[in-house]
Amino acid sequence: MFLLKLVWVQIHEMDMKIIFRIILLGFIFIPFNGIKAQVTNSSYITSFGEKALQFSIIVPASRADVWKLFTTEEGLKKWIAPVVKTNLKTGGWIRTNYDKNKTTDDSTSIQLDIINYLDAEMLTLKVNLNNQFPPEVKMEDKNLQEIIQFRDLGNGKTKITSTMLGWGTGNSWDKAYDFFEKGNEWTYRELLKLF
Repeated sequence: MFLLKLVWVQIHEMDMKIIFRIILLGFIFIPFNGIKAQVTNSSYITSFGEKALQFSIIVPASRADVWKLFTTEEGLKKWIAPVVKTNLKTGGWIRTNYDKNKTTDDSTSIQLDIINYLDAEMLTLKVNLNNQFPPEVKMEDKNLQEIIQFRDLGNGKTKITSTMLGWGTGNSWDKAYDFFEKGNEWTYRELLKLF
């Protein structure tokens, strides 16, 4: 009888180890539906010593649908700002204002000139600093731009990568960088709320 119990305990322990391994593998290989997507800050210094402010997210939407969220007034109003005006073309612009009581012609509005784009693949924006930034930074913002890339990951998912380049140097520019680092992260978190 003792031998029978001993054999049963050993088999039972083996079964528990197998069950534990199966559960563990399930945690590793089966994606969780309830986990929220994250905004990833992958900022870096380029090989030429320039700051690159970079954020990326993965959203459960087709690249075409994500493109509309970035390039149409209706899409942009859903997540970026309540006041939006667009003129989508090379040499065009996107104007936004976070204050719903103001217009896109107000001095607090942000204008992003469209340098170039590839439909549903890439959008390059010239960042024009508004009057909330120090005058010396505004005068030196000629190269500040944002490159937004849209990558189809398949299965109805799109990776969005935003990289801002063209930063100046000095204390005022460091403050501008910090402003956009916080602001861009907040903005992409707002986009994730749509999904």
